[in-house]
Amino acid sequence: MAGSHLPPAELTTSGRPVLFPHEIECFLLSNVDLESEDSQQLNFSIRLRSGLLILTTHRLILLPPDPVPPGSKGAWVPLAAISHIFSSKKSLKSMFHSPRLSFQLSVGTDGCIDTGGSVRGSRSAVMTLVIRGKADVDAFVGKFWENWRARAWEKNSEETGSSGSAGSSLGSGSGSGGFDSTGMRVVGVAGILRREQEIWESTDKSLQEAFQDLNALMGKAKEMVMLAEKMRQKLLSGSSQAGGGNDEEMGSKEEMQDWLLSVGIISPVTKESAGALYHQQLSRQLADFVKIPLERSGGVINLIDVYCLFNRARGTELISPEDLLQACSLWDKFDIPVMLRKFDSGVMVIQSKSHRDEEVFARIKTLVTRPNALRMGISASDAAITLGIAPAMAKEHLLTAESRGLLCRDVSPNGFRFYINLFPEISVDALYIVGSHGIYATWINTISTSGLG
Repeated sequence: MAGSHLPPAELTTSGRPVLFPHEIECFLLSNVDLESEDSQQLNFSIRLRSGLLILTTHRLILLPPDPVPPGSKGAWVPLAAISHIFSSKKSLKSMFHSPRLSFQLSVGTDGCIDTGGSVRGSRSAVMTLVIRGKADVDAFVGKFWENWRARAWEKNSEETGSSGSAGSSLGSGSGSGGFDSTGMRVVGVAGILRREQEIWESTDKSLQEAFQDLNALMGKAKEMVMLAEKMRQKLLSGSSQAGGGNDEEMGSKEEMQDWLLSVGIISPVTKESAGALYHQQLSRQLADFVKIPLERSGGVINLIDVYCLFNRARGTELISPEDLLQACSLWDKFDIPVMLRKFDSGVMVIQSKSHRDEEVFARIKTLVTRPNALRMGISASDAAITLGIAPAMAKEHLLTAESRGLLCRDVSPNGFRFYINLFPEISVDALYIVGSHGIYATWINTISTSGLG
């Protein structure tokens, strides 16, 4: 991708763009070219090929095509710098060519785009989007016009759009002494019809006001998520500066951080905005989301827990279990630090790639070679406490350690108990000879001193 005159777009570890405050994704298109016209007359030349175009409330973001090269960045065009959008006219020629959409930009004398949207005596340049992928082009153009006209980047986030109703709602007035709302007496069939008409108009007005309030509430939902994220960042910065503080105060701060973290995702990927790229972009957003839950759960988290956490964060934009499973299965195609793992028992988990079984086995071996564990063994609950994970996950790790020959299990009415595997240290030629060192010798000494031998 060649676009040195465009500002670079920061990407997350999964290849998703890092959005600005109060910025929301609106539409995605695949296999899009971005070209500049009259580049010889201006010190301005851009040619981006086969990228992923993301339309937001603030920008046009063009990302590299998959697979994304390591360390690469995308480019973006601010909607504030667009001075005109040329209406595309359908013709017979356009039926056999890729749809094209042109718009005019403000370009500085240095050839860079005016990201602030201010007029600095800049020149104008025309850029063209060539949409080669299969997508609803008309829907994209309509959303493009809507976002450009809305000018969300100019609005103050603290400004509240007061949509309260100024006038009082019309009362039915049907039983107030036989008069309607205009003071005329209700008489005969005409009066009854007039009264019914007023009731319908009052009901319709009440419904409109109710839906206006509902739309305002849904519009404020994203602002509440942004506010929660801002509060969480402030708490994180405050806790890092405070250093050693009161344990109770630190505990309350951590609880508040956890609560704010679960409030929601500012701009969730939806089928309406992503279209055919829905599962691909959902997979990348999920990879970014699970990083913090994985750190809190020791590097492994159950797929069911992820489903609950992710849907809770998405608010009303819920996903199905099939969508989650399909999004996780796409991680093999991306260079991201998480993976989907399926244990032999069929339990599916999300695991960090830095989480290695050898490290878990080393901690299990330390636990199972303690004197009490040598006598009584360990349970999945014991391993869960040591590993800091759920008992169900701990049991899967114990069964995996058994399949590797590290442990042996004993099944009793009280459940599974796991013991250290002593057979590798026992020689067939000297079954009754105990060495002076090793786990077998430690086990013999422990059993002898406890009186169980």
